[in-house]
Amino acid sequence: MRTRSDEDLLDLEILDAVAGLFARLVSEGEALAKSLGIPVFLIKALHMLGTPLPMKDLGRRMHCDPSFITSIADSLEKNGLAAREPDPGDRRVKRLVLTPAGAELKGRIEDELLSRTPWRQSLTQEQRASLLALIHTMSPPLSATEAGCPAEEVSELLASAAAPTPAAARAAR
Repeated sequence: MRTRSDEDLLDLEILDAVAGLFARLVSEGEALAKSLGIPVFLIKALHMLGTPLPMKDLGRRMHCDPSFITSIADSLEKNGLAAREPDPGDRRVKRLVLTPAGAELKGRIEDELLSRTPWRQSLTQEQRASLLALIHTMSPPLSATEAGCPAEEVSELLASAAAPTPAAARAAR
């Protein structure tokens, strides 16, 4: 077996730690979505929708192919969380706008997610600012075509968009 340098061992340990953190965050998001009776991807979509946003821009922010944003928009509308409206600057462009129920759910989701983040639980505000700077250094924003959507997410997205749950409708009220 090959002997690794101390630098390699450190980088492998970082890789394991980041993978563990990512798995924890995914698990927390899945648990929250399940408790609300909504698909996981709606949590991300609601978080991204602060102000009216063209569907194409939501796709970029979610790092998804624009063709999947239609399914997300359909699911948001079916659950009473957002509505499509024409962009005042270009009527060909459709924007997504949160409904009052969508804005309320977005606030509840973000409050719950913030309470679950490991950095809020274990780091000072200064440490969190340093962490954010390090993350931005390592991971500048990707374009939608660079990031794409994993095939599993696409399948889940399409299945979930086709069948909104009754619990999601209740959560939106």
